[in-house]
Amino acid sequence: MHPVSGAVTAPIGDTSTEPLRAPRRAAPSAGPTPPDPTPLSGDVDVIGGADADRQTAGNDVPVPSDTPGPPVLPNIHRVIWRTIVKSWDDGIIGWAAQAAFWQALSLPPLLLGLLGSVGYVAGWFGPDTVDVVYARIVDFAQRTFTPTVVDDLITPTVDSVLGRGRVGLMSVGFVLSLWAGSSAVSCFIASIAHAHDQHEVRHPVWQRFFALFLYVGFLSVAVFLLPLVALGPNYLRAIVPESWGSFVTTLIDYGYFPFVAVLLLLVLTTLYHLALPNPLPWHRLIGGAVVAGVFFWVASYVLRIYLTKITEAGVSYGALATPIAFLLFTFSLGFGIVIGAEFNAAVQQFWPAKESTTTQVRHWVNSQTSDFTGQLKTLPDRFASGPIRRPTRDRERG
Repeated sequence: MHPVSGAVTAPIGDTSTEPLRAPRRAAPSAGPTPPDPTPLSGDVDVIGGADADRQTAGNDVPVPSDTPGPPVLPNIHRVIWRTIVKSWDDGIIGWAAQAAFWQALSLPPLLLGLLGSVGYVAGWFGPDTVDVVYARIVDFAQRTFTPTVVDDLITPTVDSVLGRGRVGLMSVGFVLSLWAGSSAVSCFIASIAHAHDQHEVRHPVWQRFFALFLYVGFLSVAVFLLPLVALGPNYLRAIVPESWGSFVTTLIDYGYFPFVAVLLLLVLTTLYHLALPNPLPWHRLIGGAVVAGVFFWVASYVLRIYLTKITEAGVSYGALATPIAFLLFTFSLGFGIVIGAEFNAAVQQFWPAKESTTTQVRHWVNSQTSDFTGQLKTLPDRFASGPIRRPTRDRERG
């Protein structure tokens, strides 16, 4: 079998996301060379011709493509396998464990910053806003974690934060809580950028401060969004006619938590988008958010069954039982977020996205800046004069 002209082959198991560059092409022949009709082996990817032109900097920069990618359904198993292999090569276990640690360490600062800031806007929504938010947080925790984690860890932490009252926004404790609370966000940003091979694009120091700014932004939005989500059912019952009371009650009972789940998926998709130095289109990241959400939901369900069984069997970790259980839940959450990012990277590898307007503008600015800088570097050579020369007789006299 004759190989396809101008093609580059790479094994499917290879998880490298470096660009596949086609070699320099020879002069065009008199007529087009028909492709080899022999089916390719399942162990190689062939990228040549227009497909090779679509490949640029791997997953770092989405590139425009007028050529349709491979069909979706026949390549689903390849995307899944690429996600699994790439996740393992990137050390997903270590990233998830690191994320679990920082989530456990960031929980009290997160609640301090969130509930402490809600006190400033509680009066806009009603006198019992804080109590309703507290009830919603505990209710959501009961649906996610085991009763031991809720009763021994989350509820006491929330009670302790609410017992302090409204925290001062300019206090040293609040500023320190922002830095500590952003540690988990920093870990997620690093793992997402690493999944897309963009971990060397952003400076590490700037990335840490970027995580802090992103955490403050999410916290600011949550301060206004959390009361609306918590009080939404009460407002909905108040504004609808009484004849709709039973319908609204049924809608709230069955639709409230799916609505919250969709809202959390949107937040996670936004995190995937903002975490990348060279972001992909927002809609291209929804798939990874769904994968992460489904994985965490299944993992938390299995964990609750597992922890209940070992408790019934008499296996006890003593005082460490609650922290260990909470770490297992946070580990599954971190694992889900990282594997969602790896799934997005695999999809981008098979079907590269088009450049967004922001990326195009950034590339244009960088090219213009590089040209201007290059011209500045040549100025000393242009205006430099040659060495001072004296006549031969003057040198002999000297």
